[in-house]
Amino acid sequence: MKKIIRGIGKLFRHIGAFFDKWLITPITKLVLKIIDFSKSNSKGLERLMGKKQTLIVISLILALAVFFIIDSEGNTLVDQYAEILYDQKVTATYNEEAYVVEGLPDSVDITLVGQKRHIFLAKQSPSGGVTVDLTGLKPGQHKVTLKYTQQLKSIDYRLDPSTVTVTIYDKVSATKSLTYDVLHKDNLDTKLNIDSVELDRSEVIVKGAEYKLDKVATVRALVDVDDFPTQEAGEITLENVPLVAYDANGKTVDVEIVPKTVTAKVTISSPSKEVPIEIVPKGDLAFGKAIRSLSSNIDSVTVYGSEEALDKLDSLEVEVDVTGLEDDKEYTVTLKRPNGITEISEKTITVNVTLDDSTTREIDNVSIATENLDSAYRVQALSEEDSRVTVVVTGSKSIIDSIDSSTIYAYVDLDGLGVGEHEVEVKVRGDDVKLNYTPKTKKVKVRITANN
Repeated sequence: MKKIIRGIGKLFRHIGAFFDKWLITPITKLVLKIIDFSKSNSKGLERLMGKKQTLIVISLILALAVFFIIDSEGNTLVDQYAEILYDQKVTATYNEEAYVVEGLPDSVDITLVGQKRHIFLAKQSPSGGVTVDLTGLKPGQHKVTLKYTQQLKSIDYRLDPSTVTVTIYDKVSATKSLTYDVLHKDNLDTKLNIDSVELDRSEVIVKGAEYKLDKVATVRALVDVDDFPTQEAGEITLENVPLVAYDANGKTVDVEIVPKTVTAKVTISSPSKEVPIEIVPKGDLAFGKAIRSLSSNIDSVTVYGSEEALDKLDSLEVEVDVTGLEDDKEYTVTLKRPNGITEISEKTITVNVTLDDSTTREIDNVSIATENLDSAYRVQALSEEDSRVTVVVTGSKSIIDSIDSSTIYAYVDLDGLGVGEHEVEVKVRGDDVKLNYTPKTKKVKVRITANN
């Protein structure tokens, strides 16, 4: 700003000198000559100057002269122009192997001030860019000045910022274990599964200021599914997989990692399994009604997922809400994926529910089992009546007539119970989901003792 003010003052002094040399002095001399001339030719001049046309011509000439003079000098001031060059990269000179510099901006803005043609030339001409020389500075805080090298001297420039405070640290290094993350898993074909990822190294070196290295909790290779050349079962190799350092909270830490990238070998499989469909009715039918049959348009489906999930899955359960149902009905049911299952060969199935009149039958002498008893204890029923139960089965007569006690499971849950006598609830379940099972005796008594 001071340079601009000095330039404007210099310009006005130049304009004043110009007027004095080319306007005031010549006019003064002219006036003196006119006076001398008028003394000797006073009568003729008086007649000439007394004419109206003469005065108009003289006024016009003087006005034009003043206009051209002012316009010529004013253009010099008006032609001053400013333009901003944004995001100009800053290059620092220092020993990058020995030190780490923080606080130095990546880029600055440069304001160029001058005539348009000079600024245009400056933008086309090569420059040394924005630089800062940190050579010789020791670890600690330093206030440094940024420099911009421009070959044209006819323009002024200003950096924003022009000075910055930087902190210099000794560069240290440490060895860190390398793991990986798989990005964009949702973009992988649902029939495929990533079995393993092998990196070409297990450790990397991180470099930087000591306080930053202390923050590094893990270094991860970012394996991106979007970078897979194909989505097929088999092995693929990814090169130039980027590495990122994270702190304990999962935030990135700005340190140098050597090497910057690794190579990853990804093993992809497509594990699948064919499982039967198990239709499970939910809710209570209309009074007096029972399910005679449950059927679907397909009996089994192929499921895809991890090997662990497939090993746990023996059937695909399909729930059908039969609450308040009075007549036969056909349902269209969307299949739901169990945990670990990524794809099912069918999206929907059709389920037919056929009803019948409800009837009941009592199944006697169903043994009562125990569940969830601590291994430090043993249990026994207090009486024979407490060891067996009669189960009331409700459903279609055609189904009830064919069942026996072997298809019914009665039990008591002893989870959390210790030594002593306890009255516990009897629970019952059966093999056929079309039937309802109810224990005739709701509770029984048991004695829990410690193992000797």
